[in-house]
Amino acid sequence: MQISRIDRDLGRFRDIVRGRIKQNLRKYISHGEMVGRKGKELVSIPLPQIEIPHFKFGKNEQGGVGFGEGAEGQPVDGEAGDGSGQAGDAAGAHVLEVELTLEELAKLLGEELELPRIEPRGSRQIESIKARYSGISTVGPMGLRHFKRTYKQALRRMLITDLYDPNDPMVVPIRADHRYKSWNRVEEPTSNAVIVYMMDVSGSMGEEQKEIVRTEAFWIDTWLQSQYKNLDTRFIIHDAVAREVDRHTFFHTRESGGTKISSAYRLCLDLLAEHYPVEQWNIYPFHFSDGDNWGGGDTDLCMEMLEGNLLNLSNMFCYGQVTSTYGSGQFKRDLDAKFDADERLVTSQIDTKDDIPESIREFLGKGK
Repeated sequence: MQISRIDRDLGRFRDIVRGRIKQNLRKYISHGEMVGRKGKELVSIPLPQIEIPHFKFGKNEQGGVGFGEGAEGQPVDGEAGDGSGQAGDAAGAHVLEVELTLEELAKLLGEELELPRIEPRGSRQIESIKARYSGISTVGPMGLRHFKRTYKQALRRMLITDLYDPNDPMVVPIRADHRYKSWNRVEEPTSNAVIVYMMDVSGSMGEEQKEIVRTEAFWIDTWLQSQYKNLDTRFIIHDAVAREVDRHTFFHTRESGGTKISSAYRLCLDLLAEHYPVEQWNIYPFHFSDGDNWGGGDTDLCMEMLEGNLLNLSNMFCYGQVTSTYGSGQFKRDLDAKFDADERLVTSQIDTKDDIPESIREFLGKGK
């Protein structure tokens, strides 16, 4: 009964924590408190709003432990202090670190932003062979012995043979009672997806703009990981020239020079052609920029590459324009004018961190 009560209390506490996280989720999305606390499977979330239960000291008028002779203020160890300290009048900070799995976090994100589950496009699934323990056998290794089935069989045998004594209810399995888990080979459809992040790292994209991209990419990753069993992530940075980099370099590189967006789109196409066959992968390119592009016809070349190749390969192509002091914002206007009626391309304007939740909804809200 005590264990049951503890389980109920723990369940209620988890409901309180989940509700508090959901209540403040937009703040977490916008300001990235969880990005730095992400592990392989878990994310630690600081919840200073939840007060930890604590004892409150008061007058003990009925005696008890420590109740005896002595005057008020008399030191316990017999040595008096100098009395120069001042009592504080502020409560201490109570910060509770709560761990959530990425799956739980994705579920909260989906509920808060009302994101539909993604339907993989076309036949972009492959069959994988899995070993599933779905049967029971009378032979097998001890490591696969099914404890419950073994003792049920032993009890059944003892009842049939009148060996069971209700006054001494001991059940002792013999070798013939042992039951083992058995496995079968089954084919399961597995959806694969790849995210290709592209970002302008020219001088006009500062640390504030990169932090916005970093925070938004965390939540995009979290949602897509909950939708696909296998998810790859690739990173491309560009100014006038594009190159593939690792995650850390992607978010911390700052270069100068001009901007040539077509260089990133060309490298993205080469990457997809070499590693990600369109019939096996769901493809999600995300491009972030402040909207400046080289004026020598490069924007027209980008439009041709999108219309002729990238949009056909992608489940959805997403362009996020991050406002900066020096960015013109022209590229988003060009995209909107060219592809206004094409649902395969989604654009989003991200002026500040507070715009991140709505940007995520714009990118992922169509369930593609």
